[in-house]
Amino acid sequence: MSRLRAALAGLALTVSPLALQAADEAVTSFTLDNGMQVVVVEDHRAPVLQHMIWYKAGSADEPAGASGVAHFLEHLMFKATDTMAEGEFSATVAANGGRDNAFTSYDYTAYFQRVAADRLELMMRMEADRMRNINFTDENVRAERGVILEERSQRTDSNPRALLSEQMNAAQYINHRYGIPIIGWRHEMEELSMEDLRGFYDAHYHPNNAILVVSGDVTPDEVRALAGTYYGVIPENPDVAERDRVEEPPQNVERRLVFRDARVAQEYVSRSYLAPERDPGDQETAAALTLLAEVLGGGQTSYMTEKLQFEQQKAVFSGAFYRGTSLDDTTFDVVIVPVPGVSLEEAEAAMDETLAQFLQDGVDAELLERIKYQYRASQIYARDNVDGIARRYGAALSVGLTVEDVQAWPDILQAVTEEDIMEAARMVLDRNASVTGWLTRPLTEEVN
Repeated sequence: MSRLRAALAGLALTVSPLALQAADEAVTSFTLDNGMQVVVVEDHRAPVLQHMIWYKAGSADEPAGASGVAHFLEHLMFKATDTMAEGEFSATVAANGGRDNAFTSYDYTAYFQRVAADRLELMMRMEADRMRNINFTDENVRAERGVILEERSQRTDSNPRALLSEQMNAAQYINHRYGIPIIGWRHEMEELSMEDLRGFYDAHYHPNNAILVVSGDVTPDEVRALAGTYYGVIPENPDVAERDRVEEPPQNVERRLVFRDARVAQEYVSRSYLAPERDPGDQETAAALTLLAEVLGGGQTSYMTEKLQFEQQKAVFSGAFYRGTSLDDTTFDVVIVPVPGVSLEEAEAAMDETLAQFLQDGVDAELLERIKYQYRASQIYARDNVDGIARRYGAALSVGLTVEDVQAWPDILQAVTEEDIMEAARMVLDRNASVTGWLTRPLTEEVN
Protein backbone atom coordinates (compact mmCIF):
# COMPACT_ATOMS: atom_id res chain seq x y z
CA MET A 1 0.00 0.00 0.00
CA SER A 2 2.08 2.88 -1.33
CA ARG A 3 0.25 5.57 0.61
CA LEU A 4 0.21 3.73 3.91
CA ARG A 5 3.25 4.65 5.94
CA ALA A 6 4.38 2.42 8.78
CA ALA A 7 2.77 3.13 12.15
CA LEU A 8 4.91 4.79 14.82
CA ALA A 9 6.51 2.15 16.99
CA GLY A 10 6.62 2.32 20.76
CA LEU A 11 4.79 5.34 22.09
CA ALA A 12 6.48 5.03 25.48
CA LEU A 13 9.86 6.28 24.24
CA THR A 14 11.97 7.60 27.09
CA VAL A 15 13.74 10.91 26.42
CA SER A 16 15.37 13.29 28.85
CA PRO A 17 13.23 16.42 29.20
CA LEU A 18 16.42 18.43 28.83
CA ALA A 19 16.85 17.02 25.33
CA LEU A 20 13.60 18.65 24.33
CA GLN A 21 15.09 22.05 25.07
CA ALA A 22 17.66 21.75 22.28
CA ALA A 23 18.20 24.83 20.15
CA ASP A 24 16.29 25.29 16.91
CA GLU A 25 17.95 24.33 13.64
CA ALA A 26 20.28 26.94 12.15
CA VAL A 27 18.60 27.63 8.81
CA THR A 28 19.55 30.24 6.22
CA SER A 29 17.55 30.83 3.04
CA PHE A 30 18.34 33.04 0.05
CA THR A 31 17.61 33.27 -3.66
CA LEU A 32 20.15 33.50 -6.48
CA ASP A 33 19.76 36.14 -9.17
CA ASN A 34 18.42 33.50 -11.57
CA GLY A 35 15.55 32.65 -9.21
CA MET A 36 16.97 29.49 -7.62
CA GLN A 37 16.05 29.13 -3.95
CA VAL A 38 18.83 27.95 -1.63
CA VAL A 39 18.38 26.61 1.90
CA VAL A 40 21.30 25.86 4.22
CA VAL A 41 20.83 23.90 7.45
CA GLU A 42 23.99 23.94 9.55
CA ASP A 43 25.12 21.04 11.72
CA HIS A 44 28.82 20.99 12.49
CA ARG A 45 28.89 17.90 14.69
CA ALA A 46 30.23 15.64 11.93
CA PRO A 47 32.16 16.50 8.72
CA VAL A 48 29.42 15.30 6.36
CA LEU A 49 26.68 16.94 4.33
CA GLN A 50 23.72 16.21 2.12
CA HIS A 51 23.42 18.11 -1.17
CA MET A 52 19.96 17.98 -2.76
CA ILE A 53 18.32 19.52 -5.81
CA TRP A 54 14.52 19.54 -5.81
CA TYR A 55 12.67 20.29 -9.05
CA LYS A 56 9.11 21.51 -8.64
CA ALA A 57 7.94 19.00 -11.21
CA GLY A 58 6.57 15.54 -10.52
CA SER A 59 4.23 13.06 -12.08
CA ALA A 60 1.20 15.31 -11.47
CA ASP A 61 2.83 17.90 -13.74
CA GLU A 62 3.10 15.56 -16.74
CA PRO A 63 1.21 16.23 -19.97
CA ALA A 64 -1.87 14.12 -20.56
CA GLY A 65 -1.00 10.82 -22.20
CA ALA A 66 2.64 10.91 -21.08
CA SER A 67 2.36 9.30 -17.66
CA GLY A 68 5.69 8.18 -16.25
CA VAL A 69 7.79 10.76 -18.10
CA ALA A 70 8.94 12.47 -14.87
CA HIS A 71 10.24 9.17 -13.46
CA PHE A 72 11.72 8.14 -16.82
CA LEU A 73 13.64 11.44 -16.95
CA GLU A 74 14.92 10.85 -13.42
CA HIS A 75 16.58 7.68 -14.70
CA LEU A 76 18.09 9.41 -17.72
CA MET A 77 19.63 12.12 -15.53
CA PHE A 78 22.24 9.53 -14.54
CA LYS A 79 23.35 9.06 -18.14
CA ALA A 80 25.91 11.12 -20.04
CA THR A 81 26.11 14.90 -20.19
CA ASP A 82 28.13 17.09 -22.52
CA THR A 83 31.09 16.78 -20.15
CA MET A 84 30.54 13.49 -18.26
CA ALA A 85 30.41 9.96 -19.61
CA GLU A 86 27.54 7.62 -18.84
CA GLY A 87 27.78 6.43 -15.25
CA GLU A 88 30.54 8.92 -14.40
CA PHE A 89 28.35 10.94 -12.05
CA SER A 90 27.56 8.12 -9.61
CA ALA A 91 31.01 6.58 -10.02
CA THR A 92 32.58 9.88 -8.99
CA VAL A 93 30.35 10.16 -5.93
CA ALA A 94 31.24 6.61 -4.90
CA ALA A 95 34.95 7.18 -5.52
CA ASN A 96 34.76 10.09 -3.11
CA GLY A 97 33.21 7.94 -0.39
CA GLY A 98 29.64 9.13 -0.89
CA ARG A 99 26.31 7.82 -2.08
CA ASP A 100 23.75 9.30 -4.42
CA ASN A 101 20.27 8.57 -5.68
CA ALA A 102 17.03 10.24 -6.74
CA PHE A 103 13.28 9.85 -6.38
CA THR A 104 10.13 11.05 -8.08
CA SER A 105 6.88 11.96 -6.36
CA TYR A 106 3.60 13.48 -7.50
CA ASP A 107 4.82 17.01 -6.78
CA TYR A 108 8.60 16.96 -7.18
CA THR A 109 11.70 15.13 -8.37
CA ALA A 110 14.77 15.19 -6.12
CA TYR A 111 18.43 14.27 -6.57
CA PHE A 112 20.85 13.89 -3.67
CA GLN A 113 24.42 13.11 -2.70
CA ARG A 114 25.66 12.42 0.81
CA VAL A 115 29.39 13.07 1.00
CA ALA A 116 32.19 14.39 3.16
CA ALA A 117 31.87 18.12 3.75
CA ASP A 118 34.94 18.97 1.69
CA ARG A 119 33.34 17.47 -1.44
CA LEU A 120 30.55 20.04 -1.75
CA GLU A 121 32.12 21.91 -4.66
CA LEU A 122 32.48 18.72 -6.68
CA MET A 123 28.83 17.81 -6.10
CA MET A 124 27.63 21.25 -7.16
CA ARG A 125 29.74 21.20 -10.29
CA MET A 126 28.34 17.85 -11.42
CA GLU A 127 24.73 18.55 -10.44
CA ALA A 128 24.75 21.94 -12.13
CA ASP A 129 26.13 20.30 -15.25
CA ARG A 130 23.24 17.87 -15.61
CA MET A 131 20.65 20.55 -14.87
CA ARG A 132 20.92 21.72 -18.48
CA ASN A 133 23.42 19.47 -20.29
CA ILE A 134 21.93 15.97 -20.36
CA ASN A 135 22.77 14.06 -23.53
CA PHE A 136 19.61 12.36 -24.78
CA THR A 137 20.35 9.45 -27.12
CA ASP A 138 18.10 6.89 -28.76
CA GLU A 139 20.21 4.11 -27.23
CA ASN A 140 19.83 5.45 -23.69
CA VAL A 141 16.10 6.00 -24.09
CA ARG A 142 15.61 2.48 -25.44
CA ALA A 143 17.71 0.84 -22.72
CA GLU A 144 16.19 2.81 -19.84
CA ARG A 145 12.64 2.18 -21.08
CA GLY A 146 13.28 -1.49 -20.45
CA VAL A 147 14.49 -0.66 -16.94
CA ILE A 148 11.40 1.34 -15.96
CA LEU A 149 9.05 -1.24 -17.46
CA GLU A 150 10.79 -3.96 -15.46
CA GLU A 151 10.53 -1.75 -12.37
CA ARG A 152 6.79 -1.51 -12.92
CA SER A 153 6.59 -5.28 -13.39
CA GLN A 154 8.41 -5.96 -10.12
CA ARG A 155 6.94 -3.25 -7.89
CA THR A 156 3.39 -2.96 -9.20
CA ASP A 157 2.23 -5.61 -11.65
CA SER A 158 3.52 -8.48 -9.50
CA ASN A 159 2.14 -7.01 -6.28
CA PRO A 160 -1.63 -7.23 -5.66
CA ARG A 161 -1.40 -4.66 -2.86
CA ALA A 162 0.23 -2.14 -5.20
CA LEU A 163 -2.37 -2.85 -7.88
CA LEU A 164 -5.20 -2.25 -5.41
CA SER A 165 -3.60 1.00 -4.24
CA GLU A 166 -3.19 2.12 -7.85
CA GLN A 167 -6.85 1.44 -8.61
CA MET A 168 -8.01 3.13 -5.41
CA ASN A 169 -6.07 6.26 -6.36
CA ALA A 170 -7.65 6.21 -9.78
CA ALA A 171 -11.09 5.92 -8.18
CA GLN A 172 -10.37 8.65 -5.61
CA TYR A 173 -9.10 11.19 -8.14
CA ILE A 174 -11.25 11.10 -11.22
CA ASN A 175 -9.94 14.41 -12.62
CA HIS A 176 -6.74 15.33 -10.77
CA ARG A 177 -3.48 13.70 -11.84
CA TYR A 178 -2.90 12.26 -8.37
CA GLY A 179 -5.09 9.47 -9.76
CA ILE A 180 -2.35 8.45 -12.20
CA PRO A 181 0.51 6.30 -10.86
CA ILE A 182 3.86 8.02 -10.44
CA ILE A 183 5.62 5.31 -12.40
CA GLY A 184 2.99 5.64 -15.16
CA TRP A 185 0.45 3.44 -16.90
CA ARG A 186 2.27 0.68 -18.75
CA HIS A 187 0.68 1.38 -22.14
CA GLU A 188 1.81 5.02 -21.95
CA MET A 189 5.27 4.17 -20.63
CA GLU A 190 5.78 1.96 -23.66
CA GLU A 191 5.12 4.89 -26.00
CA LEU A 192 7.12 7.67 -24.30
CA SER A 193 9.34 9.29 -26.91
CA MET A 194 12.55 11.29 -27.02
CA GLU A 195 10.37 14.35 -27.64
CA ASP A 196 8.32 13.65 -24.48
CA LEU A 197 11.45 13.39 -22.36
CA ARG A 198 13.20 16.40 -23.81
CA GLY A 199 9.99 18.41 -23.59
CA PHE A 200 9.57 17.70 -19.88
CA TYR A 201 13.27 18.43 -19.23
CA ASP A 202 13.18 21.71 -21.13
CA ALA A 203 9.94 22.78 -19.46
CA HIS A 204 10.95 22.13 -15.86
CA TYR A 205 14.70 21.64 -15.29
CA HIS A 206 15.78 25.23 -14.76
CA PRO A 207 17.24 27.06 -11.76
CA ASN A 208 14.11 29.16 -11.23
CA ASN A 209 12.12 25.94 -10.89
CA ALA A 210 14.57 24.30 -8.49
CA ILE A 211 15.44 24.37 -4.80
CA LEU A 212 18.93 23.64 -3.50
CA VAL A 213 19.05 22.26 0.04
CA VAL A 214 22.40 21.67 1.73
CA SER A 215 22.41 20.27 5.26
CA GLY A 216 25.35 19.38 7.46
CA ASP A 217 28.84 20.70 8.09
CA VAL A 218 28.64 23.83 5.91
CA THR A 219 28.27 27.57 6.34
CA PRO A 220 25.83 29.83 4.49
CA ASP A 221 28.69 31.89 3.07
CA GLU A 222 30.38 28.80 1.67
CA VAL A 223 27.17 27.56 0.06
CA ARG A 224 26.31 31.02 -1.29
CA ALA A 225 29.70 31.36 -2.98
CA LEU A 226 29.69 27.89 -4.53
CA ALA A 227 26.04 28.07 -5.57
CA GLY A 228 26.70 31.38 -7.29
CA THR A 229 29.68 29.91 -9.14
CA TYR A 230 27.98 26.76 -10.40
CA TYR A 231 24.23 27.28 -10.36
CA GLY A 232 24.13 31.06 -10.57
CA VAL A 233 25.61 31.10 -14.07
CA ILE A 234 22.74 29.02 -15.49
CA PRO A 235 20.18 31.37 -17.06
CA GLU A 236 16.68 31.34 -15.70
CA ASN A 237 13.86 30.34 -18.00
CA PRO A 238 11.22 33.08 -18.03
CA ASP A 239 8.80 30.65 -19.65
CA VAL A 240 8.66 28.34 -16.61
CA ALA A 241 4.96 28.45 -15.86
CA GLU A 242 3.19 28.40 -12.55
CA ARG A 243 1.73 25.01 -11.81
CA ASP A 244 -1.68 24.78 -13.43
CA ARG A 245 -3.35 21.83 -11.73
CA VAL A 246 -6.89 20.79 -12.57
CA GLU A 247 -9.26 20.67 -9.62
CA GLU A 248 -10.96 17.53 -8.39
CA PRO A 249 -14.75 17.96 -8.54
CA PRO A 250 -16.65 17.58 -5.26
CA GLN A 251 -17.07 13.92 -4.34
CA ASN A 252 -20.58 13.29 -3.04
CA VAL A 253 -20.86 9.52 -3.29
CA GLU A 254 -18.69 6.77 -1.87
CA ARG A 255 -16.81 4.58 -4.31
CA ARG A 256 -16.04 0.90 -3.85
CA LEU A 257 -13.97 -1.71 -5.60
CA VAL A 258 -12.93 -5.30 -5.12
CA PHE A 259 -9.58 -6.55 -6.36
CA ARG A 260 -9.39 -10.32 -6.70
CA ASP A 261 -6.07 -12.02 -7.30
CA ALA A 262 -4.91 -15.58 -6.72
CA ARG A 263 -1.57 -14.25 -5.43
CA VAL A 264 -3.19 -12.60 -2.41
CA ALA A 265 -1.77 -14.07 0.80
CA GLN A 266 -3.50 -11.73 3.26
CA GLU A 267 -6.90 -10.20 2.61
CA TYR A 268 -7.73 -6.75 3.96
CA VAL A 269 -10.04 -3.74 3.70
CA SER A 270 -8.58 -0.33 2.93
CA ARG A 271 -10.36 3.01 2.79
CA SER A 272 -9.17 6.44 1.73
CA TYR A 273 -10.90 9.75 2.39
CA LEU A 274 -10.13 13.01 0.63
CA ALA A 275 -8.36 15.31 3.07
CA PRO A 276 -6.76 18.77 3.01
CA GLU A 277 -3.01 19.19 2.82
CA ARG A 278 -0.65 21.49 4.71
CA ASP A 279 -0.96 25.03 3.36
CA PRO A 280 1.42 27.97 3.76
CA GLY A 281 0.58 29.83 6.95
CA ASP A 282 -2.37 27.51 7.59
CA GLN A 283 -1.19 24.16 8.91
CA GLU A 284 -3.52 23.71 11.87
CA THR A 285 -5.97 21.35 10.18
CA ALA A 286 -3.15 19.22 8.79
CA ALA A 287 -1.59 19.08 12.26
CA ALA A 288 -4.89 17.88 13.73
CA LEU A 289 -5.14 15.20 11.02
CA THR A 290 -1.54 14.14 11.67
CA LEU A 291 -2.34 13.54 15.33
CA LEU A 292 -5.71 12.01 14.48
CA ALA A 293 -3.90 9.31 12.48
CA GLU A 294 -1.74 8.50 15.49
CA VAL A 295 -4.56 8.57 18.05
CA LEU A 296 -6.84 6.54 15.84
CA GLY A 297 -4.47 3.99 14.37
CA GLY A 298 -0.81 4.83 14.91
CA GLY A 299 0.42 2.17 17.28
CA GLN A 300 -0.26 -0.60 19.76
CA THR A 301 -2.11 1.74 22.14
CA SER A 302 -4.17 3.49 19.45
CA TYR A 303 -7.96 3.46 19.48
CA MET A 304 -8.42 1.12 16.51
CA THR A 305 -5.83 -1.32 17.83
CA GLU A 306 -7.43 -1.45 21.27
CA LYS A 307 -10.92 -2.00 19.87
CA LEU A 308 -10.32 -4.18 16.81
CA GLN A 309 -7.30 -6.24 17.84
CA PHE A 310 -7.59 -6.60 21.60
CA GLU A 311 -11.23 -6.16 22.58
CA GLN A 312 -13.08 -7.56 19.55
CA GLN A 313 -10.20 -9.71 18.28
CA LYS A 314 -11.36 -9.11 14.72
CA ALA A 315 -8.04 -7.89 13.32
CA VAL A 316 -4.39 -8.88 13.21
CA PHE A 317 -3.59 -5.32 12.19
CA SER A 318 -5.39 -2.00 11.89
CA GLY A 319 -4.09 1.47 11.25
CA ALA A 320 -4.72 5.04 10.16
CA PHE A 321 -2.38 7.09 7.96
CA TYR A 322 -2.05 10.67 6.75
CA ARG A 323 0.62 12.44 4.70
CA GLY A 324 -0.07 16.16 4.56
CA THR A 325 3.00 17.39 2.64
CA SER A 326 1.26 17.67 -0.70
CA LEU A 327 0.54 20.47 -3.17
CA ASP A 328 -3.14 19.57 -3.51
CA ASP A 329 -5.72 17.60 -1.53
CA THR A 330 -4.31 14.37 -0.16
CA THR A 331 -5.96 11.41 1.58
CA PHE A 332 -6.55 10.09 5.07
CA ASP A 333 -6.43 6.27 5.09
CA VAL A 334 -7.61 3.49 7.36
CA VAL A 335 -7.04 -0.25 7.01
CA ILE A 336 -8.07 -3.46 8.74
CA VAL A 337 -6.50 -6.87 8.23
CA PRO A 338 -8.93 -9.46 9.67
CA VAL A 339 -7.99 -12.50 11.69
CA PRO A 340 -8.53 -15.87 9.99
CA GLY A 341 -12.21 -16.74 9.89
CA VAL A 342 -13.44 -13.14 9.86
CA SER A 343 -14.77 -12.15 6.44
CA LEU A 344 -13.98 -8.84 4.77
CA GLU A 345 -17.62 -7.87 5.18
CA GLU A 346 -17.39 -8.48 8.94
CA ALA A 347 -14.07 -6.69 9.13
CA GLU A 348 -15.38 -3.61 7.36
CA ALA A 349 -18.46 -3.52 9.57
CA ALA A 350 -16.27 -3.75 12.67
CA MET A 351 -14.05 -0.95 11.37
CA ASP A 352 -17.08 1.26 10.66
CA GLU A 353 -18.49 0.61 14.12
CA THR A 354 -15.14 1.47 15.67
CA LEU A 355 -14.86 4.73 13.73
CA ALA A 356 -18.40 5.68 14.73
CA GLN A 357 -17.66 4.85 18.35
CA PHE A 358 -14.51 6.99 18.24
CA LEU A 359 -16.56 9.99 17.11
CA GLN A 360 -18.63 9.51 20.26
CA ASP A 361 -15.85 8.67 22.71
CA GLY A 362 -13.38 11.35 21.67
CA VAL A 363 -9.63 11.51 22.29
CA ASP A 364 -7.95 9.96 25.30
CA ALA A 365 -6.03 12.87 26.83
CA GLU A 366 -3.25 10.71 28.25
CA LEU A 367 -2.66 9.00 24.90
CA LEU A 368 -2.53 12.37 23.12
CA GLU A 369 0.10 13.66 25.51
CA ARG A 370 2.25 10.57 24.96
CA ILE A 371 1.99 11.01 21.20
CA LYS A 372 2.95 14.66 21.43
CA TYR A 373 5.95 13.73 23.56
CA GLN A 374 6.91 11.11 21.00
CA TYR A 375 6.73 13.68 18.20
CA ARG A 376 8.85 16.16 20.10
CA ALA A 377 11.43 13.47 20.83
CA SER A 378 11.52 12.27 17.23
CA GLN A 379 12.01 15.85 16.04
CA ILE A 380 15.03 16.19 18.30
CA TYR A 381 16.52 12.91 17.11
CA ALA A 382 15.85 13.89 13.47
CA ARG A 383 18.44 16.64 13.82
CA ASP A 384 21.11 13.93 13.83
CA ASN A 385 20.23 12.93 10.27
CA VAL A 386 21.42 15.30 7.53
CA ASP A 387 19.47 13.27 4.97
CA GLY A 388 16.20 13.59 6.88
CA ILE A 389 16.72 17.30 7.47
CA ALA A 390 17.32 18.04 3.80
CA ARG A 391 14.30 15.98 2.79
CA ARG A 392 12.06 17.67 5.33
CA TYR A 393 12.82 21.15 4.02
CA GLY A 394 12.99 20.18 0.36
CA ALA A 395 9.68 18.34 0.28
CA ALA A 396 7.91 21.16 2.10
CA LEU A 397 9.30 23.94 -0.06
CA SER A 398 8.56 21.97 -3.24
CA VAL A 399 4.84 22.03 -2.45
CA GLY A 400 4.67 25.71 -1.61
CA LEU A 401 5.41 25.74 2.12
CA THR A 402 8.03 28.09 3.52
CA VAL A 403 11.01 27.72 5.81
CA GLU A 404 8.92 29.43 8.47
CA ASP A 405 6.16 26.85 7.98
CA VAL A 406 8.65 24.00 8.48
CA GLN A 407 10.05 25.61 11.61
CA ALA A 408 6.58 26.33 13.01
CA TRP A 409 5.31 22.79 12.43
CA PRO A 410 6.53 21.24 15.73
CA ASP A 411 4.88 23.95 17.82
CA ILE A 412 1.68 23.73 15.78
CA LEU A 413 1.55 19.99 16.50
CA GLN A 414 2.04 20.61 20.21
CA ALA A 415 -0.78 23.19 20.24
CA VAL A 416 -3.39 20.79 18.80
CA THR A 417 -6.21 20.13 21.27
CA GLU A 418 -8.50 17.16 21.72
CA GLU A 419 -11.36 19.16 20.22
CA ASP A 420 -9.19 20.12 17.21
CA ILE A 421 -8.65 16.43 16.53
CA MET A 422 -12.34 15.59 16.87
CA GLU A 423 -13.29 18.46 14.56
CA ALA A 424 -10.82 17.15 11.99
CA ALA A 425 -12.20 13.62 12.43
CA ARG A 426 -15.78 14.75 11.87
CA MET A 427 -14.68 16.64 8.78
CA VAL A 428 -12.57 13.95 7.13
CA LEU A 429 -14.39 10.70 8.00
CA ASP A 430 -17.07 11.30 5.40
CA ARG A 431 -18.09 8.15 3.55
CA ASN A 432 -19.33 10.30 0.64
CA ALA A 433 -15.74 11.39 -0.01
CA SER A 434 -14.19 7.95 0.36
CA VAL A 435 -13.02 4.97 -1.63
CA THR A 436 -13.21 1.51 -0.04
CA GLY A 437 -11.16 -1.32 -1.49
CA TRP A 438 -11.18 -5.03 -0.74
CA LEU A 439 -8.11 -7.09 -1.52
CA THR A 440 -9.18 -10.70 -1.74
CA ARG A 441 -8.73 -13.98 -3.55
CA PRO A 442 -10.85 -15.19 -6.48
CA LEU A 443 -14.27 -16.59 -5.62
CA THR A 444 -13.29 -20.00 -6.98
CA GLU A 445 -9.85 -21.43 -7.59
CA GLU A 446 -9.16 -23.11 -10.89
CA VAL A 447 -8.45 -26.84 -10.57
CA ASN A 448 -6.08 -28.49 -13.00
